[in-house]
Amino acid sequence: MRIDKYLWCLRYYKTRSNATRACKKGAVSVNQSSVKPSREVYPGDTIVLRKNQINYSLEVLDLPDSRLGAKLVDIYRKDTTPKEAFESKELLKYSRDYYRKKGVGRPTKKDRRDLEDFTDSDGE
Repeated sequence: MRIDKYLWCLRYYKTRSNATRACKKGAVSVNQSSVKPSREVYPGDTIVLRKNQINYSLEVLDLPDSRLGAKLVDIYRKDTTPKEAFESKELLKYSRDYYRKKGVGRPTKKDRRDLEDFTDSDGE
């Protein structure tokens, strides 16, 4: 089975064209070598793919006939992604401490005045 079709069948990518694009960009490697989307995958291969700043690593156990339901994915692959990868993603989320919450809207007059007071106090 082709690598792009395999990743699409296992629900790592929403469309097969997204999986193909990821392979062309070099985000997917099989057995430590970057691959083209047409590369055949066999049971026992180790796949590493980078998605959303996480390096997922998985081992191919079997090849599915078509796209699977989410509950059946574990039959065809063994996920060997280290937990540190997911923890670092959580830390990145918390490190972005914004002044305003997303979706709150435009800054108010009070926000503008506070900002002006802050910038004026730094210069003096």
